[in-house]
Amino acid sequence: MNIIIFGPPGAGKGTQSKFIVNKYNLHQLSTGDLLREEIKNKTELGSKISSIINSGELVSDTIVTNLIEKFISNNDYKNKIIFDGYPRNLTQAKTLRELLSQYSQKIDLVLKLSVSLDTIKKRISERRSLENRVDDNEETAIKRYKTYERSTEPVIEY
Repeated sequence: MNIIIFGPPGAGKGTQSKFIVNKYNLHQLSTGDLLREEIKNKTELGSKISSIINSGELVSDTIVTNLIEKFISNNDYKNKIIFDGYPRNLTQAKTLRELLSQYSQKIDLVLKLSVSLDTIKKRISERRSLENRVDDNEETAIKRYKTYERSTEPVIEY
């Protein structure tokens, strides 16, 4: 079973994904975690990603797609993936469909978390103090929320 979980940054996608992963023996594919891992490993790509994230922008589809394909192509995860934060736009949604088809997989379920901007700001503030994530601040949260509304909401219709 492959699942997509949608919601703005700070909505709780990661938290809910972990519950689902444990209950159904799935593997969480968090684009945020993949990107942070590159940063943590201090790769050249990680440095580029860090600069983009710290400016409040979203990382390019090309970078994200390459990281996603590595995950999808791993047979250990075949038909056992919960996509946390991906796809975030129509281009990524179409690319995901192609990648899944290429690796003989499909999406079985789509979940959407709806959370207000005020709640997001509060959660981001709390998460910053708990997890020490430098990209978690109110200005960035607002920018990401608006980007999510503009870019990701149309994916749900798709």
